[in-house]
Amino acid sequence: MSKYKAARGTEDILPERVPLYSFVHSSCRGILERFGYAEIRTPLFEETRLFNRSLGETTDIVEKEMFTCSRGDTSVTFRPEATAGVVRAYLENNLHKSKKFQKLYYIGPMFRFERPQAARQRQFEQVGIEAIGSHDPRLDAEVIELGARLLEGLGLKGFEVRINSIGDVEDRDRFREALMSFVRPRLSEYCEDCQRRFERNVFRILDCKQRTCQALNKKAPAFLDHLGEESLTHFDQVRSSLEALGREFLVDPEIVRGLDYYTHTVFEYKIPDLGARNTVIGGGRYNHLVAELGGPEIPAIGFSLGVTGTLLAMEKQGLCEAHLGWKDCPIHLVSPSEGDRPNAFILAGELRAAGLCVDLDYEGKSLKAQMRTANRRGASLVLILGEDERSRGVVLVRDMRSSVQEEFPLDGDLPIELRRILTEPLAAQEANPCEDS
Repeated sequence: MSKYKAARGTEDILPERVPLYSFVHSSCRGILERFGYAEIRTPLFEETRLFNRSLGETTDIVEKEMFTCSRGDTSVTFRPEATAGVVRAYLENNLHKSKKFQKLYYIGPMFRFERPQAARQRQFEQVGIEAIGSHDPRLDAEVIELGARLLEGLGLKGFEVRINSIGDVEDRDRFREALMSFVRPRLSEYCEDCQRRFERNVFRILDCKQRTCQALNKKAPAFLDHLGEESLTHFDQVRSSLEALGREFLVDPEIVRGLDYYTHTVFEYKIPDLGARNTVIGGGRYNHLVAELGGPEIPAIGFSLGVTGTLLAMEKQGLCEAHLGWKDCPIHLVSPSEGDRPNAFILAGELRAAGLCVDLDYEGKSLKAQMRTANRRGASLVLILGEDERSRGVVLVRDMRSSVQEEFPLDGDLPIELRRILTEPLAAQEANPCEDS
């Protein structure tokens, strides 16, 4: 047994589970591109100051969870989320000058230094979108609808779409005063982190995960009660647009989201089966982040889907099994003797060049052992190329599904014949039954 283990909070995705991840990726890609989103790929790490500025100095991510590396005057951080990097790329590459309104999506790993749990890892994967360049409330509704479509595309049922509005700068100023007035007489009952946040950023208190603080927050004032007319109108139009789409949702005053850049519409998708960590998608509007990072005032909205939590939900609903298991090569080449191996090696190369998936033995096994291996690995066809077959310019093809075998010429038509047999087994052609070998 190896004395080395994967770093805490990471996991190896073994060949059997890779098809499951591929299914999630391909399903999401198809839906995202149907909604007009184009993929963007940004670096895994960015300058640390980018996250300090975008996420907020008082957020848990910046204070406790970032993987930061420094050397000399250079400080970089492995991305804890992707929005800041996408906006940086949008500005640095002048996308706003070529076409201000951009629909972008990403798929990839993120990194946060936190205590590993069932749905929380230190390296985790997200599928996310950023729609940059519009404040239209119908875009909010489209984005929320898109998140629901992603979950439905994976077969998930029973999820809840929850939305709220946290308004804009003036709304937040009014709410800040109301929230501080509520918390101040109860401050000693809150956890130490919340007591520290009270003066630095009181909104962080609403995002606390401590049960005692969550219970106290049940009676806290709501953002919706402190929105101005413009923000209320925007939120009303988001709701009416979702209703027009036929999308069910709940207005949840407790949703505030944990990052400083959010404004107006915020939303989460919850799957009750997952227990306390039941949010699989979270996002919202961020109308001032582009300007905060040095660009013009350009509104935007986005979300991220946590792949780990989504896979847990799929597992609970019995949706994973159909996508597990690595599909081996359907064609195996076997060599009756050691002297036949070079010819089998050359034939395998020719068939692969013709686009076929072929494997062969590299362990020096006997003919019988090679046949057993091919059977155990689920091969559809076994090709036997011995000295006799080679001298006659043929290869013996055994159909493992029907125990029928037939010889075929070693010429340019062999790949065509093999493709035909893979879809139409030899038994259907009334070939001679296999002889004992």
